[in-house]
Amino acid sequence: MSEKIAPLTQRPAWKALTQHAETVKTLQLRQLFKDDPARGTRLTAEAEGLFLDYSKNRVTDETLSLLTQLAEQSGLKQHIEAMFTGEKINITENRAVLHVALRAPKSESIKVDGEDVVPEVHKVLDKMSGFADRIRSGEWKGHTGKRIKNVINIGIGGSDLGPVMAYEALKHYSQRDLTFRFVSNVDGTDFAEAVQDLNADETLFLVASKTFTTLETMTNAHSARDWALASLKDDSAIAKHFVAISTNAKAVAAFGIDTENMFGFWDWVGGRYSMDSAIGLSTMIAIGPDNFRAMLAGFHAMDVHFRTTPFEKNLPVLLGLLTVWYTDFFDAQTVAILPYEQYLKRFPAYLQQLTMESNGKHVTLSGEHVATETGPIYWGEPGTNGQHSFYQLIHQGTRLIPCDFIGFYKTLNPLGRHHDMLMANVFAQAEALAFGKTAEEVKAEGVAEALVPHKVFEGNRPSNTILADVLTPEVLGKLIALYEHSVFTQGTIWSIDSFDQWGVELGKVLAQKIIGELESATEPTLAHDTSTTNLIRRYRSKK
Repeated sequence: MSEKIAPLTQRPAWKALTQHAETVKTLQLRQLFKDDPARGTRLTAEAEGLFLDYSKNRVTDETLSLLTQLAEQSGLKQHIEAMFTGEKINITENRAVLHVALRAPKSESIKVDGEDVVPEVHKVLDKMSGFADRIRSGEWKGHTGKRIKNVINIGIGGSDLGPVMAYEALKHYSQRDLTFRFVSNVDGTDFAEAVQDLNADETLFLVASKTFTTLETMTNAHSARDWALASLKDDSAIAKHFVAISTNAKAVAAFGIDTENMFGFWDWVGGRYSMDSAIGLSTMIAIGPDNFRAMLAGFHAMDVHFRTTPFEKNLPVLLGLLTVWYTDFFDAQTVAILPYEQYLKRFPAYLQQLTMESNGKHVTLSGEHVATETGPIYWGEPGTNGQHSFYQLIHQGTRLIPCDFIGFYKTLNPLGRHHDMLMANVFAQAEALAFGKTAEEVKAEGVAEALVPHKVFEGNRPSNTILADVLTPEVLGKLIALYEHSVFTQGTIWSIDSFDQWGVELGKVLAQKIIGELESATEPTLAHDTSTTNLIRRYRSKK
C-alpha cells in the first residue's frame, strides 16, 4: 500500500460530511419516509443469505454517497486487498492479518513471506477433525479406560469468548451426551464451579494459550492439573486428560501433555479473530467436524462478499460506515447489539472484545493522536429480555444509541406462537425507535394532560435490522465475519491499527509486580501511589 492517504479530517468527503451532517441532524425519519415511500425497500442490501434493512438510519442518499466516497478516499479497497494478500498491515507488531486464511478453501493460495499458509491451515483442521471424532465416538479413553464425557476449555479473551459464544450459539447442533464448560477468570470460583459435579476420569481439559505462559490461563491450567491428579494419582494421566492449543512445545511437554495432542496456530491470527482456528477445538468437538467446516464456509462466503462487492451494496462496509457516521458526526458513544435469538445470548459479549479491543485506539498508524472519536462501546442482550431492562433508556433517554436488531425467519425450536411473538417485537422496537409517538398522538388516546410528556416518544433513533433464514453453523460464520469486516472498515477510515492491543499490557505488567507484594511473607517495600499502597496494605492485613 504505497499510496499516501490524507489525514482523516483533510479528506474531501470528510469535510463535506461535516457540513452535510448539520443539515441531516434536523431531519426526521418520519418525514424522510413520508417523502420517499420506497425508502423502506430501497435502502436495503442482501448477500449470502443475510438481509440488511438500513432504511431507519438518519441518512439521505447524499449521506450514503459521501460515506462511500470517504471509504474510497481512505483507501479501503487497497487495505482490503492488502489484508487478503498477506501484507503486514498490523504495523506495530509487523504481522500479517490473515484470519481470512483460516476459512479459505484448500484450492486457494495465500502467502505470508512467500509461503502459502493455506495447506498448513488445513493440516491443523484435519488433525482437529480426527481428534474431535475420537472424543465424540468414545474411541478416546481417559486414564482409567472410561470415555470422556466432559470437555472444559481453559482460556481467556479470544481463547474463551469465541468458544463460549460459538458453543451457546450452536448448542442445537451439539452432541448432547457431552458436557462443555469454559473457564477463563483467574477468580478461583470460576474453576471450582466448573468442576464441582464432574469426575476427573471422565474429563478432558483443552488449555488454550499460544505461548503457554498466559497468567490467567496457566493459573487455571495448573489448578486443573492438581484437581485431576488428586483423583487420578498418576502424572502419566495428564496426557489422557489434557490437550494444548499452543505453539510452545517445550512448555506443553513440561506440563505433561503429549505434544502429539498440541494444536498450533500462527502469529498472523489475533486472539479475537481466532475462534475458527484451533482455538475452536471445543466448538468442533461439540458440533462435529462437518458442522465446523460449514461454519468456516459461512465465514468464507462473507469474506468473498466483502472483498468483491461494491461499497454501496457491501454489508460490512455499510455497517462500518454507519458506525463512523454516528460516532463522529452525532456523538454516539455506543452501539447496541440486540439478537432476537436466545442461542445468540453471548454474541454481544463476543462482539465487545472484537470491536473494542480492535478499535479502542487513540493514535493513528503513524503514531499521531487521532483527530476524531474512535471505537464506540458495543453492548447488548438478547431480545426480549433487554426490553424489560434497558430499552427505556434507548427509547426515552437523552443519549443516541444506534441499534442492530438481529432476527431469523424460522426458529430451531418451534413452540406455539413464540417465534411470531419474538419477531413481532423485532419489527415493533425498530419501528418505535424510528417514528416514536407525538404529543398529539398521545392526547388522541385520551391520556391525561399531566401524563402526556411522560408518554411521548421522540423517535428519530436509528437502527439496522439484519435477518437470516435460521441460525445454522454457516449463518453464524457469516454473522461473525460481517462484524469482523465492519470493524476493519471503521479502523481503515480512522487510520488506526485494528489488530494490535497494547492497551491490555500495562495492567498485566503491574499486576505481576503486585502479586509478589501481596504474597510476600514479610512487609514489602511499596513504591506505588498512596492509594494503591494503602489498598495493598489493607488487603494484606485482612486476607
